[in-house]
Amino acid sequence: MTFLRESYLCHLCLALASAYEASALHRILAALGRWCTRQIDQSAVLRPLCREGAAVRSWETSGLCRILSFLVNLPAWLLHKLYGAMPDAFEDSVFSRLAFTMGEETAVAQSWLVILLWTIPFARWNNAYSLIAFSLLLALFYAGAMRRRDFRLDMAAVGCYPVALFAAAFLGLAFSYAPALSQRYLFYHISAALCVLVTVSAVRHGEDLKRLAAGGGACVLVSSLYGVYQRIQGVEVNLSYVDVRVNPGMPGRVESFFDNPNTFAEILILLLPLVLALALCSRHLLCKLAAGGVFAAGLAALGMTYSRASWVGMACAMVVMVFLWKPRLLPLFAVLCVLCIPFLPSTIWNRILSIGNFSDLSTRNRLPTLLAALEMIRRHPIRGIGLGAAVPKLYASDWNLFHATFPYVHSHNLYLEVWLQTGALGVVSCVGALLWAVKGAARTVRRCPPSAARTITCAAAAAICGVMVCGLADYPWHYPRVMVIFWFVFAMALAGVKVLRQEGGENRPQV
Repeated sequence: MTFLRESYLCHLCLALASAYEASALHRILAALGRWCTRQIDQSAVLRPLCREGAAVRSWETSGLCRILSFLVNLPAWLLHKLYGAMPDAFEDSVFSRLAFTMGEETAVAQSWLVILLWTIPFARWNNAYSLIAFSLLLALFYAGAMRRRDFRLDMAAVGCYPVALFAAAFLGLAFSYAPALSQRYLFYHISAALCVLVTVSAVRHGEDLKRLAAGGGACVLVSSLYGVYQRIQGVEVNLSYVDVRVNPGMPGRVESFFDNPNTFAEILILLLPLVLALALCSRHLLCKLAAGGVFAAGLAALGMTYSRASWVGMACAMVVMVFLWKPRLLPLFAVLCVLCIPFLPSTIWNRILSIGNFSDLSTRNRLPTLLAALEMIRRHPIRGIGLGAAVPKLYASDWNLFHATFPYVHSHNLYLEVWLQTGALGVVSCVGALLWAVKGAARTVRRCPPSAARTITCAAAAAICGVMVCGLADYPWHYPRVMVIFWFVFAMALAGVKVLRQEGGENRPQV
């Protein structure tokens, strides 16, 4: 550590930073950033979009929120009554005290659990692992709630839109075209719901957020290093992923230990902003360098996936991250992005230029898929046709809606897929949940001083925006593991808002 601080490179960086702070360029960019911020604050378009809706404002004091809070906390209440009836018996037990202590640190256990879950190779992965893992975390949380009366699941912080989306999943099963195919997909939604509920409730301060972000960072490190190893060893070009006529000379796309390069790229979109947040908010230089190295490895692996939608999503996530974290740096960020263009490898640049090119087989093949999805939505716009990507595939085959030489997989659009699976309630609540989380994070961080919780909240909101953009050209939830990781990051944004409000002294109404 002392060697790094006394090194020539460190002194050079500090001198450059000092020179930049005193330069005219810094003053110009800072003034331009302040002007952009004022324009946004005074915008007649953005100000209404940033307001809290009536449903969100009334959720915390609503009867439904109170009922759901009572139901999910009923086991904790019963356990606390049992503890109150014989406290000495529990306190004299070493195992009971250990369970109480571990339960109160559920966020720490979750940080280790996500490392274990998300580094399991696809060949050994079972989607039941997520349900089992978050069910165990819920049981651990209840153990902590047994001794502490104030340790309760926070339905108010979860919000009304995720609850409505969860209800739409049950309706999607009830009205499914093929109920037998939809049943197992409901368990994936339950896993995601448990992830959101436990994460939002278990996080109590900024250190918990940092631990969870570090858990995601470990997944990025392991998967990215394996992706780089794949590139060094060489990856065979898969013709189902790449049109070699439009992308000449492009190497095989790395997928790490996930089954698909697009899946790997979507996981990186979700977790890389959290790694960047760790690099920005870490107090020690060694931790900053470690997180920065993981971020660089993740970016390299993302480039090697050659996933165009994910690249656009990641670019959007970085813009949102800078905007929320320090808006005055946006002009400098734009200049750096332009300066990086000449250094892009030719294969990546050619791949970027193929976006929207209908000579590319992968782009052209999405048209019949999109038409089939729109036709299914037209036939069942209110109730949808059922949970799971297998149901639309069966429906399109039975009703002869899909005409192409390749099989129907999904609609390649997050919003259309949610609509045709869960109906109008599902797509409205899904879009509402995503926008609500981003708006809540943006509104909260603008009023808070710099802190680790603020930086991580910015990163989680940025990751959500990145996936929302990526979702315009792909369906990230096709793989249930990606779906759970997405809702984990979503919960990080909600938990960050809760922590920032607590640090700022804002108290929500009790439910």
